[in-house]
Amino acid sequence: MDIATRERKLRPINNLAMMKTPGVVRYAPGLYLQVRAGKHEFRRSWVFRYRLNGQSRWFGLGEADLVSIADAKEAAIAARKVVKAGQDPIDMRRVEKAEQRAKATLNTFRDVALAYIAAHQDGWKNAKHKAQWHSTLETHAFPVLGGLPVASVDTGAVMRVLEPIWRATPETASRLRGRIESVLDYATARGWRTGENPARWKGHLDNLMPARSKLAPVEHHAALPWREIGGFMAKLAEQDGVAPMALRFAILTATRTSETLNATWGEIDLSGPDAPVWTIPAARMKAGKEHRVPLSDGAVAILRTAKMLRTTEKPDEPVFPGQKPGKGLSNMAMLMLLRRMGREDLTTHGFRSTFRDWIAESTAYPRELAESALAHTVGGVEGAYQRGPMLERRRKLMADWAGFCARPMATGEIVAFRPAAG
Repeated sequence: MDIATRERKLRPINNLAMMKTPGVVRYAPGLYLQVRAGKHEFRRSWVFRYRLNGQSRWFGLGEADLVSIADAKEAAIAARKVVKAGQDPIDMRRVEKAEQRAKATLNTFRDVALAYIAAHQDGWKNAKHKAQWHSTLETHAFPVLGGLPVASVDTGAVMRVLEPIWRATPETASRLRGRIESVLDYATARGWRTGENPARWKGHLDNLMPARSKLAPVEHHAALPWREIGGFMAKLAEQDGVAPMALRFAILTATRTSETLNATWGEIDLSGPDAPVWTIPAARMKAGKEHRVPLSDGAVAILRTAKMLRTTEKPDEPVFPGQKPGKGLSNMAMLMLLRRMGREDLTTHGFRSTFRDWIAESTAYPRELAESALAHTVGGVEGAYQRGPMLERRRKLMADWAGFCARPMATGEIVAFRPAAG
């Protein structure tokens, strides 16, 4: 049967599923219907045949069940124009797909979240709100979602962020969920993702997690008694690995878990006029204000050990690296360390209370100095008259704290030394 006869026989056929003979049938200039025998059924697809640089090539135009005859003809005409222009439609498609993949990769969740903050921050009440937005995402969401294309963020990924903190810190977790939802809605509005929002609560996540109002109040672990900190630090010094270094550093600096785990070398100054000092940017602080931590000799010794782990000289390299290159320890690293030490009764945050109790019960340092060291916001008249970070006074406080942590107390020992206010 010649081509013309085959074309006449094909034209009246509207149901392409009737064609069950493997092979290739010409339907229009350059347009062919290709029939292949699959494992369970026949597969029919449109292909465009052309010659370029003396070689014959086949260009797929889609499954016949999904692409109509009219659309296949239009696609073949467009491909023919590309060939006449001296270009290869296969190469053009490969470039387009590469560009689409690159665009999807550029629009990571982190990129979109930062774009959302930039687009909305002028309408927020104050800088603290912006800092809290950035801080909660940086601490909890970015380690899991940050590098993912925003289009691929699904329910499973959102649950990996929320589940570890949903019961422990329900208020923070609830705010975080809402912020993730807003970022994903923003991405949908910009055309960077499609479909339902996996962070939506009503009718979605409320089927997977209990409501905040139904959660039992969290019983916080008691802080380590301040008299026991020296003995604990001695046992901690016997532990190997990066997590023990990070926990010792967090205790000696009285900082929060996220502040320590996200510390970078660019924040550490060991040789400047105010050195040694660690400057934590406002974006990573709970109160949304930059916090400067004077470093004791004990803290500096930990940093010198940690410095041997550096692989680059980049300022954003984490001080306490995790298993993934360029990434810091996970937010569970220090908690898991405490469990391995048999101290399930403790949390990293509790050591800040230990520090505060030591100041109140064993020293003569004033309250405002303790609050400043803990980066707490001091209100009222006291806050109004606290003009600066009191860096030098806090430097003596942190040195005394490091000295106290370095010496285990004997049973029944009475603290006779009460450091002066300085």
